[in-house]
Amino acid sequence: MKGRLFSVRGMLLVLLLGVLAAPQAARAHVGSKDVFEQVSAGPYKLFVTVRTPTVIPGVARIEVRSSGAAVDNIRIAPVPMTGEAAKHPPTPDTMLQSPSDPAFYTGNLWMMASGSWEVRFDVSGAAGHYTAAVPVPAMALSTMTMHRSLGLTLGMLGLFLMIGMAGMVAAAVRDARLEPGAVPSPERKRRALVASAAAFVVMVAFVWGGAMWWRVDAADYSSNVYRPLTVKPSLEGNQLDLRVVAFKPDSRDRDGHSRSNDDFIADHGHLMHLYAIRWPQMDAVFHLHPMLAGKGDFRMALPAMPAGEYRLYGDVVHRNGFPETLTATVDVPSGMAGGPLGSEDAEGTPPPLSKGMLGDSYKLPDGYVMVWDKPATVTANTAYAFRFRLLDPDGKAATDMQPYLGMAGHAAFVKTDGTAFAHTHPEGSAAMAAMMLADNSSGNEGTGMSMNMPAKMDMPMHSEPLSNMVEFPYGFPSPGRYRVFIQMKHAGTVETGVFDVMVE
Repeated sequence: MKGRLFSVRGMLLVLLLGVLAAPQAARAHVGSKDVFEQVSAGPYKLFVTVRTPTVIPGVARIEVRSSGAAVDNIRIAPVPMTGEAAKHPPTPDTMLQSPSDPAFYTGNLWMMASGSWEVRFDVSGAAGHYTAAVPVPAMALSTMTMHRSLGLTLGMLGLFLMIGMAGMVAAAVRDARLEPGAVPSPERKRRALVASAAAFVVMVAFVWGGAMWWRVDAADYSSNVYRPLTVKPSLEGNQLDLRVVAFKPDSRDRDGHSRSNDDFIADHGHLMHLYAIRWPQMDAVFHLHPMLAGKGDFRMALPAMPAGEYRLYGDVVHRNGFPETLTATVDVPSGMAGGPLGSEDAEGTPPPLSKGMLGDSYKLPDGYVMVWDKPATVTANTAYAFRFRLLDPDGKAATDMQPYLGMAGHAAFVKTDGTAFAHTHPEGSAAMAAMMLADNSSGNEGTGMSMNMPAKMDMPMHSEPLSNMVEFPYGFPSPGRYRVFIQMKHAGTVETGVFDVMVE
């Protein structure tokens, strides 16, 4: 339970030193750290929210809203996604059912190491017993700090204890062997003073040694705070080259999760989903799919793009199911001769942010309209199922819908200050490749995929006609303005609807 130990040790050290704890630099994964997912356990439908801890080991809070068949009991367990430990899950904990809302359950789980985990759900009810799993990337995002007022208080108390201990040593040397009523001699007083000073020096030495030990331990923990793989972009003509450099090449960090740049698996048929957004006005967006040309080397010919600085967000998934969003920037020069847009790529050119907030209806170039059934109020750290609809030029539900990359749609939620990015799907925010691993490890045969998934694989495609409506489970991580990009496909055309929202 290192997250707690870090805090407790920090308190004890400040207690002894009488100094203030300095804030530690925190590194965070771009996008939302929490997981929002809709899963099915047989006839039971679960809307799962996993609020992951910022320190590892740490406690994840699990929230479940059930629908479909009536649920009597839900038990949860944290299980590594791959490896020998995945075959030996711990005893599950029973989730607490809300007394005021029988369909709502809550629970807590310890995530004991960084890496690719899953939360396994055992669901029981009148329809029988079924299992499901949701992948959870566990990572230390920060170190814990102490409030200045608490540090000052503990420091003063620590100094008081040190002085008190020195006084106790002085009293013992001066008075311990005196007869009742006798007065200590000057020699005894001198010895008491020397003993008191020596005891204080010894305590200072212990404190100094503890401080040195703690600095090493704290630095060791800080070195394990999550750092994504580094991307080094270059652009020659319209040829984009993204070189991915592993944080610890060809190795694993101390908690055992992969840091390789050569173990990617396909998600929705592609090894990387790249969003390129023109900054700072966010008035051009491209959803692209570079190809892997060599170890850690993604390349593609860019389509025609307006000139400017683009922020790049590249989603990849490691073989153990651990997802990452890799970030970089690239400057597109004026007059760049771009190629055609790929058949599975998408683009959008919304009005710039400075023109004001976009509404709940977005008119597309071919006359179609995308509509967001947005709640009246959207608050941070709240789970939603955001619904979007595609209408034809006559305002009727589009009837020529097609899957886009195997799904009814794709969404990107981007904060306008660049601090949050999340690429999500109708099932939720977890990568589909990770979901398929979780399905297999939990005994769910619905996907039919092997645990030893190849680097390239086809995603299951929809065989039935699609609705013109799609929902995306998501929760905004912090207040502020966000721009939302929604991709849906009809009659061979990939549409990109764009919306703005102010999150309270």
